Amino acid sequence: MDSVHSLDSLVFLSITPDAHIASHLPDIDFSVPLPVQKTSADARFDPSELTAEMIMAGILTVLAYDTGNEHVPYYRKLLEAMRPNIKQELCEAAIFKARNEEFAAAEELFQALRGYAPDDTAVILNTALFYDEYADSYRQSGLYEDADASDALAHEYYRKALAAEPPVPDVFFNAAFFYAKQRNFSRARGCFETYLALTAADADSADENIRYKRERAKEIISDIASRDLEDERFKAAFDFISMGQEEKGLEQIKLFLEKNPQVWNAWFLLGWGLRRLCRWSDARAAFEKADELGGGTADTYNELSICCMETGDFAQARRYLLQALELEGDNTKIISNLGFLALRQGNKAEAAGFFRTVLELDPQDKIAAAELAKLP
Repeated sequence: MDSVHSLDSLVFLSITPDAHIASHLPDIDFSVPLPVQKTSADARFDPSELTAEMIMAGILTVLAYDTGNEHVPYYRKLLEAMRPNIKQELCEAAIFKARNEEFAAAEELFQALRGYAPDDTAVILNTALFYDEYADSYRQSGLYEDADASDALAHEYYRKALAAEPPVPDVFFNAAFFYAKQRNFSRARGCFETYLALTAADADSADENIRYKRERAKEIISDIASRDLEDERFKAAFDFISMGQEEKGLEQIKLFLEKNPQVWNAWFLLGWGLRRLCRWSDARAAFEKADELGGGTADTYNELSICCMETGDFAQARRYLLQALELEGDNTKIISNLGFLALRQGNKAEAAGFFRTVLELDPQDKIAAAELAKLP
């Protein structure tokens, strides 16, 4: 299962008992017209060339884009009869596409998968994980509005998965990391604690994966508590800055830092708010403090590079970007910033090389494509 097409490339065909395809369709209901997938909306269709694969592809398109179709229950049943392992196949194909950063194709496959098994908790969780990953990809490419939209979809599917009965431990474990990335540490801690409660009977399990997850959950709960990250001022600061209300966010994070001056995450948040206000020197000082306190992440070094670029310290900006690249060698945001730095220094050939590298890693990166198009 490679992809799903749009509804305008479908034709609906009534199959008669004497049709050559009838013997390939188990338990067929001849009164229900079947969706047939053409290669494109304009493609010619010859009924004599009809195959079971064209019908399966048509059903997947309906499941992805027309779940209100009155015949969906029958189409699901027919698809399962034709391809008993269809759910596993779709899931594996969608995950494969996502891992290869073919996100548009993966999204269509996940849509078809949800149309086929809308109440399956594993399907809902995998959808949440997909949108979580898609948001990270958008953010790396500097497409922040698209990233926020994917985060919103991820949250919607995590919420559905968290409400499943019976509860699934892995849902809570993965959702906890999502909420931690959103700086909602109170919710993250609650999910980790629920995971530990649900797996309490497996505390001495021989399953190494479960033991690892339990230890990781305990470690992060302890870290959240020791850094006082559940403080409402920390979450409020993140929310204000995310919504473009930087001054309010800075007020909150400064209050937090008065009580927790050794929390590197808070210094990073302070730097982020200051950088968004173009207070480059102040932001640089905050990010340097975050680095000093143990926050030497790729994001921290990338942010420092931006501050250095804006204050004309190009040599230090490059050093920070190379440090970031050592930590995350395939981060297109960092590589793209190396391109922008090269442009600032008047090295167009080097800049083009960096932007081409970005597009090799992510052919959908609009910013790199636009910058490359401007260069001779």
